[in-house]
Amino acid sequence: MRPVSVSSRLTMTETMKAICIHHFGGPDTLSYQDLPRPVPTAGEVLIRVHAAGVNPVDWKTRSGSVPWKGQLDPFPLILGWDVSGIVAAVGRKVSSFATGDAVYGMIRFPEPAGTYAEYVTAPADHVLPKPAAVDFLEAAALPLVSLTAWQALFEAGELAQGQTVLIHGAAGGVGHVAVQLAKSYGATVIGTARGRDGDFLRSLGLDSHIDFETIRFEDMVRDLDLVLDTLGGEVQQRSWSVIRRGGRLVSLRTTSHLEENAKAHGVKAQRILVRPEMEHLIRVNELVEAGRLMPSISGVFPLQKARQAHERLERGPTRGKLVLSCV
Repeated sequence: MRPVSVSSRLTMTETMKAICIHHFGGPDTLSYQDLPRPVPTAGEVLIRVHAAGVNPVDWKTRSGSVPWKGQLDPFPLILGWDVSGIVAAVGRKVSSFATGDAVYGMIRFPEPAGTYAEYVTAPADHVLPKPAAVDFLEAAALPLVSLTAWQALFEAGELAQGQTVLIHGAAGGVGHVAVQLAKSYGATVIGTARGRDGDFLRSLGLDSHIDFETIRFEDMVRDLDLVLDTLGGEVQQRSWSVIRRGGRLVSLRTTSHLEENAKAHGVKAQRILVRPEMEHLIRVNELVEAGRLMPSISGVFPLQKARQAHERLERGPTRGKLVLSCV
């Protein structure tokens, strides 16, 4: 990531409320304050933010655990990448959107974007019209997790109809979307999650729920085509034995010796980092409009309560997504 100063894209003519940090640290570093409102440059739109998704990468960025590169002084830094809202202005060379359009997307990732704010600028090719089937809160919950799940399952994982996938952390942000995507494309889906999440996951179409609090998944499954690893650590190490030779493991976690372990078990493995990809988000749109994909929101916080959202996310796994309401 290359941090950029807020002032590099902002003008002092008008202000907005935003959540920013002035140094890396705990949730108490989140500051709700007035900052200059951004102005769209050529190829950008200005969005009046209605909602911003909260993701683990947000608090990892806030804490400084994400490795920063580039400028030494990125502060003040506005957090957030997921956004939904209304186009308030368009920059030069933008013909795809007009003032008043409802849009959503994951913008600029992994560069700083600044969606924890009343206004944010976005490259016009990083957002899409908001699906009519979801409200602004639901739309803000979708982009990062759905793009992550799509790229993990179908790009890196090469999941095909009739194959079987095991999704670790199936009730989480990425996990619960991955369950729906995999089912939509004809896969058999097994998921690990807490026992209390079983009914929720079955309502999403999960074929088999493994309660990791009472059952070891390696005692229940074998010869899988794909494992989607959202957890890493010892869960990843235990996963090698359940994949068929020639199968795949896709991890969302930084891990050591991934390729060596995969080779030793006769499988393929890849760690992925999500990227903005409009073709993938268009496919997600189609599933949402068809009623085959819907994000689950477990908590909505007003923008000024972003600290509480981060504290809740850091306490441990949440079901579905947390969202900030910015209106």
